[in-house]
Amino acid sequence: QVQLVESGGGLVQAGGSLRLSCAASGRTFSSYGMGWFRQAPGKEREIVAAISRGGTDVPYPAFPRGRFTISRLNSKNTVYLRLNNLEPEDTALYYCAAAPFTTSLERNRVDYWGQGTQVTVSS
Repeated sequence: QVQLVESGGGLVQAGGSLRLSCAASGRTFSSYGMGWFRQAPGKEREIVAAISRGGTDVPYPAFPRGRFTISRLNSKNTVYLRLNNLEPEDTALYYCAAAPFTTSLERNRVDYWGQGTQVTVSS
């Protein structure tokens, strides 16, 4: 069993930055690929970033690395998402998720979800 707890969301002006954190319980964090998803009101949930167990991030053209940077620190059981140059369209509830492989995350075959952290970007 893995519990995921996100933090770091908040209200920020357009152009600003945030760093989201997702702390995982349990001793098996390094066994999971990790991902960040987001869901805006009235929209479907979408994957924003993913990182393998070994720390290789998966590129998603819709979410360029320069604006959405995922990283993980297995020694702290934590995965991060750095959000840069935020736009009002980035306003959403951001979730972290765990699955054995990043491909599993992409297929929404997620083993564990966090409860989400709200990011609101004002214009």
